[in-house]
Amino acid sequence: MSSSSSSGWSSKKVCVVGAGMAGLAAARELRREGLDVTVLEQSADVGGQWLYDAATDGRDPLGMAGVHSSIYSSLRLNSPREVCGFSDFPFRPTNGGGGDARRYPVHGELLRYIREFCDVFGLMDAVRLDTTVVRVAMAPPRRDGSLRWTVRSKHNGDAETEEVFDAVVVATGQYSQPRLPSIDGMDKWRRRQLHSHSYRVPDSFAGEVVVIVGCNLSGKEVALELLRVAKEVHLSSKSTKEAMTPSMSKMLARTAGWCSTTARSSSPTPSSTEGKVTVDDNRVGPLYEHVFPPALAPSLSFVGIPVKVILPRFAEVQARWVAQVLSGRRTLPSPGEMLRAVEEYNRAKEAAGLPKRQTHDLFLDLEYCDEYGERHCGFPRTEQWKKELIWSSISDMCDDIENFRDDYHDSDIVRDGRRLHGWASSPPLAPRPQEKDDDHDKEEDKHLGFGPSKFSLR
Repeated sequence: MSSSSSSGWSSKKVCVVGAGMAGLAAARELRREGLDVTVLEQSADVGGQWLYDAATDGRDPLGMAGVHSSIYSSLRLNSPREVCGFSDFPFRPTNGGGGDARRYPVHGELLRYIREFCDVFGLMDAVRLDTTVVRVAMAPPRRDGSLRWTVRSKHNGDAETEEVFDAVVVATGQYSQPRLPSIDGMDKWRRRQLHSHSYRVPDSFAGEVVVIVGCNLSGKEVALELLRVAKEVHLSSKSTKEAMTPSMSKMLARTAGWCSTTARSSSPTPSSTEGKVTVDDNRVGPLYEHVFPPALAPSLSFVGIPVKVILPRFAEVQARWVAQVLSGRRTLPSPGEMLRAVEEYNRAKEAAGLPKRQTHDLFLDLEYCDEYGERHCGFPRTEQWKKELIWSSISDMCDDIENFRDDYHDSDIVRDGRRLHGWASSPPLAPRPQEKDDDHDKEEDKHLGFGPSKFSLR
């Protein structure tokens, strides 16, 4: 079967790898198209990165063998709840006690929302928890030439099992494996080195002199937290341009200093597709529109690869497109046409001077995202008041990263939009005295917060 033909797919079996927001979005859209869906999730619950784990692997503080989640304890969402929900299932404040009704709640609130989404749309019966995917490989094709996939998995400590699926949707996210810099002398440094992926609380840095490599959002927020306990905090970035922002100027007034570090980033490059899909410096490819490998479409697809997009909305767009293609409601161009489109896209990125690692960076281009959704699956455009809220939030964050979550002023457009769509007229601003995840508050006291930044520390 060619990539542009999907007749008969409605009776086929589809495996979704990962039960985070992208995987659950894919599961719902595939079911809406009448497909038989199985979701394999390595953790003990749904939520992906938002499933907070206080423990890290002490044997590997740089994180390559650590826990799946990058969430650290004390921070909160950096996107307003009004814009970081599914299109038809708003991220409303949790009813009853124990919730966090603020615009930028702690991460436990988002995890509760993900679980509620899963329950409301009846997705849990499709999810197999504690199931690690060991290998995905092409199986012998059908008589008509259509591809099939062998998925090898392991449930807890059981023996590995194999199943054959007609399609696989990879929705594993990008934040479980850190991007490690390569710095001269790094291998000779005998004192503590820790990647933000393995950072949870600041206590162990009390009284120490700390250098933070990377001035993106994670680096800045970890620095702010360490300022409370460390003797000195130094910030390091690759360029003075990265440091010269209003937010950074305010931070530098409180830290011990700033320096420039030349670093190269590396990342793992796994492949189970006989070289037809590779990972090279964070570029997954070739991927037509960041989703379909031309030579393997539509039976293999990826949901959730792009960064600097509004989530879960953009993942929902991609999931709907995949589901409509697999059900036969939409068709893809020929493999040759898709490959030419990928090559043209990559050349345009390179001509613009963007490094390969930013291939899937969409830079919060909201108009492009709207056009993408309309073109591929008829997805509704983002309401104007939400766009206004997104941009005002980004502006506030760039101006004052420490206080933007609790010091903001909505425009008339945002206020009218919120009121029209049933949001409370004035979301609470003051932080609660005690911030806990409802699943951990019967254990020890934990200070919960925002999880992995989409502008992650490298």
